[in-house]
This record gives sequence, C-alpha cells and structure tokens, in this order.
Amino acid sequence: MKTDILAASLNATPADVLIVPLYRNEAIADGPLAELDAALGGGLRELVDAGDLHGRRDEVTYLHAPAGIAAKRLVLVGMGEPTTSPLEQIRRAFMTGVRFMRGKRHSAIAVADRGEGSALRFGEMAAEAVAVAAVDLSAYKTEDRNDLHVESVTIQTTTEREADVRRGAERGRIIADGMNLTRSLGNEPGDHLTPPMLAERTAEMAAANGLTCEILDESRLKEMGMGALLGVARGSEEPARLIVVRYEPEGEAVGETWGFVGKGITFDSGGISIKPREGMEWMKYDMCGAGAVVGAMSAIAKLRPNRRVLGVIAAAENMPSGRAIKPGDVLRSYSGKTIEVLNTDAEGRLVLSDALTYAQELGATRLVDLATLTGACVVALGHVYAGLMSNDQAWAEDILAAGGRVGEKLWQLPMDKAYREQVKSDIADIKNLGGRAAGTITAGYFLREFVGSTPWAHLDIAGTAWIEDDRPCIARGASGFGVPTLVELAAPVAE
Repeated sequence: MKTDILAASLNATPADVLIVPLYRNEAIADGPLAELDAALGGGLRELVDAGDLHGRRDEVTYLHAPAGIAAKRLVLVGMGEPTTSPLEQIRRAFMTGVRFMRGKRHSAIAVADRGEGSALRFGEMAAEAVAVAAVDLSAYKTEDRNDLHVESVTIQTTTEREADVRRGAERGRIIADGMNLTRSLGNEPGDHLTPPMLAERTAEMAAANGLTCEILDESRLKEMGMGALLGVARGSEEPARLIVVRYEPEGEAVGETWGFVGKGITFDSGGISIKPREGMEWMKYDMCGAGAVVGAMSAIAKLRPNRRVLGVIAAAENMPSGRAIKPGDVLRSYSGKTIEVLNTDAEGRLVLSDALTYAQELGATRLVDLATLTGACVVALGHVYAGLMSNDQAWAEDILAAGGRVGEKLWQLPMDKAYREQVKSDIADIKNLGGRAAGTITAGYFLREFVGSTPWAHLDIAGTAWIEDDRPCIARGASGFGVPTLVELAAPVAE
C-alpha cells in the first residue's frame, strides 16, 4: 500500500474517500470542521440539525459525491466524547472508516489530521490504522469474500506538521507490517502452522530482513536437556522447535541486549487435562505471543536501532496421547529445576521456562515474555488490558510507558513473595499450578523462578491477542497485540 503525506486543506484533499473523525456533539461552526462545513455549504450543520450526525463512537455517516470538496466521497466517523487519549480515538475512527469501505472498490483513501497531539505520533497511528484495518485475512475463503481494495492512503495535514507526520507515517507503516505478519500467523489453522512450519515462516522472515535465525530441533533439544519444552510436545506427532532470531545493529551496539520470548503453542488441546469442546477451535491462537515476537523482530530489523535484540520462541503442540505427560509427572527443565505437573493445560509456562533460561544463556540482559497464558487474566482484565508482572519496577515502568505511547493498554499486577507459596511442590522444586486464587499472578510467579535477578517482565495477552467477533474497527481473529509495544521498547523514536 502506498502512503503519501499532503499538506492541504480538507476541502482540497483529493481521494476516492476522505475519512474525517469528529467528537460527539462537536461544535461545527467554530471548530476544526468549520472550513469543511463551509465548503459543503453548511452541509455538516444540516446533518446535525436533522439528527443524522451525532459523533457517537463508531457511528459512520457516508456522503456520496459531496459538492464543494475534492474528495469523491466523505466518511464521517464518530469518536464519542473527548478523552485524554485523542490519538487512540482518532486511530479507531480511521480503522472504522476503512472497514466501512469493505466490498466497495475505492482504492484511494485519505484521512484527516485534526491537529491534536504529537504530529509524529499522529502520522504513526494514522499509517498503522489504515494498513491494519485494510487487511481482513480471510485467506481460505474461495467465495463470499468481502475484501478491501485500498491501494493508497493520503494523510492530510498542515505545512507545520508535515515533516513530523511523514516521519511518523513511515514508522507506522513498518509497525503495521509487523502486526499484519503476527495476525497472519495467528489466523493460520493448526494444521497449516505446526511448530516446524512456524519455524520455517520465522526463518523466511529473518532471511527477508537481514536477521539471523537458528532452529533447534528435537534431537538438539534432547541433547541440551530442555525437558519442559519436550515434555509438553511429547503427546503430539508434531515435533517441538526452539527458534532463535537475532538482530545486530550495523554499528557499535549500545546498552544491554534485550530478549523477547514468545509462547508458541500452535494448538492447545489441553493435553491429558483436555479442554472442553466448546471454543477449542480458538486454541490455534495460543501461539500469538510467538507471533508478536516474529512481527516485532521484522519491524525492528527495518527500523535499525543501535541495540542488540534477541527473539526466542518455544514452539510445540499440546496434545493427548499415550506418550503425553500426565498430571503428577515431574519434568526437569533446562535450568535444572524440577517441575511437578498438576495440570497439563498449564503448558505455556512450561515451554517458556526453558526459553527464558536459554535467552539468558544467549546473552539477554533484560527480558520480556509474551503469552496467551491464563484464562484468569481474561476474567480479571477482560479484553481491554493485558496483564504485566515483573521482578524489576523500573523495567516494568519502561514497558508500561512504551505501551502508553503506542496505545496498547497494560495493567501491572503485584508480585508479592507470598504468591510463591502457591506454587511450592511437595516432590519437586516447583509445581505448574497454584490453584484458582490469583491464577494469573501465580503463573507469572512460576516464570519468575526461571529468570533469577535478570530484569524481566511477563505480558499475559490472553484477553487481547485475538478478537472473537468482527468489530467496526478490526476483523475477527488475531489482533497483532504486543508488536507496537515491543517495537517502541527496542526502537524508541525521538519526538
């Protein structure tokens, strides 16, 4: 998709469709839309007076061939009441406007700059919004496709903001490409994205972006003693893989090496502790943490920060069979710690334990892991926030701030030492289930046992990694959550 920046008035912005966001009950006559209203001969005020334009969130008003402006069609998208996060509201409005175009052959879209907030962040969010919303990812449909046909986007702005909007838009396009890669991987059915296939797709991404990629197969994992990862994979016909992607800056690297670790359970039946039938098809998304690492690494490679970044992905299928691990079994992890398995459906923390240990061995001095880890996180935070747990408050605050800058909502949960009691085992060093109480936190505390004093944070993205129903602003399926935060963390931009 081609992206252009145009310093011009809304009236003079040419496009098949011009998308303009507005707040609920916004003053038209003396607000930022006054010039557009005048060009339309007072048409916006007429819509308001007639009760046809309110500005409610996700409300879309479509005007065909509006006289007085260069655009062939005008789409007005409501943002609801003003908030303290206007750029997030504008991004959602752009995404809703683009999604409204489904099935229509309007290839050239323009979006309007209201002049709110940082020009760089506006450009970033505008480019990202259009590119993400324009991809529906219905790859396996052979008929009744409701495709979008966006070929170019023009971001309208002012002369004063043009340079920063342009800089932000290039960054936003790169982040959107990473998010769409993550979404594409997440939406693949389990039979089209096994652990070896995920490894192959990651290697292809790495080769295309100048990254190095190492894939450890089961024979190598057995030699190394990665008993937790191999234990989870034991019940499946599909072999496990540990995938390592490295980014090296062109010049001298500064600071520490950051490790991004992803849970890559390409399908999770629950194993012997099998899940209920209802909703099990969603478990193809249990690799979205891994997908976020792949998407983020692809974007980081294009943005070229001067910091070493390491991506480590633990990939396996969790299936029941005569070879599968059983409740009560004890696994020896790569760290040497022994783990009592109380529930085979608490497998994500098992594979991550080996991956976190190995990431440190490879030189990572700060860690972030991402995982669709617990249903308890969905109960606690719904589908709005991801949970964050950390052993280092300064590192946690860096990640919270990065998420805030790019519009990804993270909520920190406590890591009091008292939670360690819930994962104590009678026969092993630790057990993989802490009971119903504080299930998200005890899962995080389990992972904490494998990072020592290395600054580490765990993001439980179970409620945010995929979307169960089509929304006005984004298609049903994998969301790409986590990619913007990881990219902002590794490759921050000066505003």
